Formats: sequence, C-alpha cells, structure tokens
Amino acid sequence: METNLILVGLAGVLAAAGPIVFATIGETITERAGVINLSANGTILLTAMAGFAVSVQTGSLALGFLVGAVIGALVALVVAFSSITLKQSQIAVGFILALLCRDLAYFLGNPFMGLPGKRVPFLPIPVLKDIPILGKLFFEQDILVYSSFLLIVLAYVYVFKTRPGLTLQGIGERPAAAFVRGADVNRLRYLYTVIGGALIGLAGPMYSLSVKAGWKGTISGLDGIGWIALALTIFGGWNPLRAALGAYLFALLQWLGLVLQPSLPGIPSQVLQVAPFPLMILTLLLVNIGNAEWVERTLAGMPEASRRVFAKILRAMRTSPPDSLGVPFENE
Repeated sequence: METNLILVGLAGVLAAAGPIVFATIGETITERAGVINLSANGTILLTAMAGFAVSVQTGSLALGFLVGAVIGALVALVVAFSSITLKQSQIAVGFILALLCRDLAYFLGNPFMGLPGKRVPFLPIPVLKDIPILGKLFFEQDILVYSSFLLIVLAYVYVFKTRPGLTLQGIGERPAAAFVRGADVNRLRYLYTVIGGALIGLAGPMYSLSVKAGWKGTISGLDGIGWIALALTIFGGWNPLRAALGAYLFALLQWLGLVLQPSLPGIPSQVLQVAPFPLMILTLLLVNIGNAEWVERTLAGMPEASRRVFAKILRAMRTSPPDSLGVPFENE
C-alpha cells in the first residue's frame, strides 16, 4: 500500500513538472537564439487565467490551450520587436511585461475566480499502463504529460542533431558567422522567440486546466513559476534535456515538502512550501561556482588526485550562456 502511494506521488511529480518543462524549454529555445524573454512569469499567469476563462465560456479545452499559446506568442513578439527592431533593453522590456501580464491576469480574471470548469482527462495507455512501476509512473497520465515527454526529446534532437538546430545555436553564439553562411539572423530570432513564447504560454492552461484546475487569482500558487523556469534555463545550461531534469527536480522538491510536513511538526508548513525556491537558488550557485576565481585557487592547492576529481565534477556542472545572448545583431 505504501509503495503504491509513493508511485502515485511520483506520478504526480511528473504531472506537476509538465508545465515547467514547457516553459523552461520555451525559454531555452528563445535564449539559444540570443533573446532573453523575462516576461515568462507574467505570461504563465495571464495564459492560465485566459485559457481557463475561454474554456469556461466555450466549453472547449482545445480553445483554452490555443488562446494560451497565442497570448504567449504575442507577448514574446513584443519582446522580439522591442529588442530586435527597436534595439531596446530585453531585460527592461521583459520585466515590465512580466509585471503587466501578472496584473492583467488578476484584474481580468476576477469574474472567473472559483468557477467550476473542464479538466483534461487522464488517458492511460493500454498494455503499457500494466507494466509494473513504470506503467503507474509514465503511462497513466493525461495527454499533456505525454506531450511534455515528447517535447523534451524533440527539442533535444532538433537543437543538437539537425541542421536548423545548428543554425539556431549559431545565431545565439556567433550571429555574424551565421549571417555569412546565409542565415537571416533577425528573422530567425523573431521566429524562435515567438515559438518559445508559445510554449511558455501553453504552461498557463496546463496549470488551470489540469495540474491546478481552476482560477483562484492571487492564491492560485502560480506566481513565481516563470522565474523558476528562467532559473532552470540557466541550471540546464541551455540544454533542453538538462533543463527538463531541473524541472522534475523542482517538482520533486515541492512534493517532498508536502510528504515531509507530517513528519516535521516543529517546522511551520510555510517553510516547507517555499523551501524548493531557495534550494533552486543554491543549486544555481553550485552550478556556476566553478567559474569563480577562488575555486580555481582552492583547486590548485589541493592534492593532485583530489583536484582531478573535484575539477571533473565542476566541469560537468559548469554552464555558460550563448555568447551573443541579449546582444542585438546588425545586418551589414
């Protein structure tokens, strides 16, 4: 019985991580193209509200997700136009949009707070769902969770195993070289920013129509998820696979906070609920600590055997952003 409860909990972790996977991979694709979209947090809140509202009004889950993707793409288009065409600060524009979208979500969503709505049904896969352990974890989910699994694979293969993916890396790393080879850098940056924004936009309805069904305004528990997606993009080293692992880690930490709460009555429940957020900050520090000069000096003073071990670990954890991330490109 206890094993079954653990499996159900872990299956819930996979489901809860689905929207974060979409948002994180969307931001990863955008930043691989050299554009920073800081509007993710507000976008998720706005699309969660809008997707739920449209679904309530029309009775269509598909329209709710479509609206979420369109809003996410439009917000990203504003970021792209402001930064690529108008040459404005991507950081400033994205941050303002994050605040604007958040406030719009709370204001426009007031009439829909607490209303009942449709929810994406579970879709167990015949035969596969009967596999011991794996069946309960992976094959008794809804179509959104299956889509998140597929997105991870497709994004990784596209970025690292295809010619367009290599071009995507090029416009974020060496846009001048990509331009010489025939790539329309700014057009592609527009394209990938909008695609990334659409993926971020889908994360909102994934919450309000599945993971946390409904819209509850400021108590929806979604404020901050977009910032986590941005942090996970860095944690993942702009690699879709590693970024997705970070999303599952975050969801696992949230679940552990709930599981451990009864066993730790002396610790306020609020502490365990917010613990995953500072833990992710700590993880980011560990990921980037290998770039610090004092670490290099410390390693230099260690015995050779220990130095090699620690250096290998730090190299495996180390990440670096695309060289031209946030840098406008002028076609010459």
